[in-house]
Formats: sequence, structure tokens, C-alpha cells
Amino acid sequence: MSKCEECDADISIPSDALEGEIVTCPECGASFELVKGSDGFDLKPAQTVGEDWGQ
Repeated sequence: MSKCEECDADISIPSDALEGEIVTCPECGASFELVKGSDGFDLKPAQTVGEDWGQ
């Protein structure tokens, strides 16, 4: 279980989660990437990739 950096809600991390997987906060909808930590996984804000339309 981890805490959302945006709203401080609990985010459950699945037992079969893999590094680089994206989890979403059930309260505010913020997306986080799972990164290996010293005692399991840590949450890092997920990169949002938008359309650049060649500009």
C-alpha cells in the first residue's frame, strides 16, 4: 500500500506488479509509475505523453 502524492489516498499495488507498470489513484485519478525501491515499489509521477502533431 502506498500513498498518492496528489491527494494522500491509499493506492494498492498488486502483488504481481512489475517495475514500470502504471497504477492510478482511485480517488483523484493521478497516474504513477512503479519503480523498484529498497522495500518493494515506490511511486513516481507517470510521464504524460501528448500529441505533438509534428510541431
